[in-house]
Amino acid sequence: MSAIEFQNVSKTFGGRKAVDAVNFKIESGEIFGLIGPNGAGKTTTMRMLVTLLQPDQGQILVGGHSVRQAPSEVRRQIGFMPDAFGVYDDMTVNEYLEFFAACYHVPKPQRPGLIKDLLELVDLPQRRNDMVDTLSTGLKQRLGLARVLIHDPSILVLDEPASGLDPRARIEIRELLLEVARLGKTILFSSHILADVAELCTRIGIMENGRVAAVGTLSQLSQKLTPHRLLKIALLDKAEETQAFLAMQANVSAVRLRSERDAHQHLCLELDFNGADADIQALLARLIENKFPIVHFSEENQKLEEVFMRTTKGIAA
Repeated sequence: MSAIEFQNVSKTFGGRKAVDAVNFKIESGEIFGLIGPNGAGKTTTMRMLVTLLQPDQGQILVGGHSVRQAPSEVRRQIGFMPDAFGVYDDMTVNEYLEFFAACYHVPKPQRPGLIKDLLELVDLPQRRNDMVDTLSTGLKQRLGLARVLIHDPSILVLDEPASGLDPRARIEIRELLLEVARLGKTILFSSHILADVAELCTRIGIMENGRVAAVGTLSQLSQKLTPHRLLKIALLDKAEETQAFLAMQANVSAVRLRSERDAHQHLCLELDFNGADADIQALLARLIENKFPIVHFSEENQKLEEVFMRTTKGIAA
């Protein structure tokens, strides 16, 4: 059973479809990134998932439970962190977590130990008695993550968890999410910071105009959107001879000699390759057998930015 399943889900506001026939699944233990241009429908999708909005059509299942028919069970399984922290200026950090523990009916005798453990997890034990409004944006995000874990949900839904953070705080939140994932939690988060998504996620969903345009690992999306694989070769010399040799090989559709050398002053070739992994291995073996002076041989994976631009080119144009 999937942790989360969207089945033909739609939501309309004022005659405009914010979410249009969305279908995708998230398996238990995944870190799933949801990306897309502004207005693509990401936040509406997440708010329907956490029962803040009702779908107009379709079904959303969380651990097999319907958001329509069993919203209380869905809320029990999910910890939701919206993109805005909220207003809790008159509370200390400890009072803030105590308040949410009470909201989730955590037994009072269990709360001190639970809050202590959560503050240690997010590295805030020394801030227990600080007022919430004195915390930096990064520390508030850490506290928000502690809050969504207060009732031990199996699924975390995070809307732009790195928004507004400086580079150091972003890295710290990223490491914290990985640590939380190691506890066995399923994580769904949206982000405009594509580097974080590429670094963290097991799979990615790209939304455009309310629809899910593509779902998969970065490697799967790259292969789907690009008809060939890009191989890079660095040589000590004999670049032209190597280029001529490669041009005659099976599965090689183009070979280019780069005008500039790499950081080590090696000559560099790029080739478009249409074969499988075994074909790449065979090509490398032939190059070595013919004694070409290779010092580097690798496949260049597409960056998420490139995949995103190709998938959402209708919006970007």
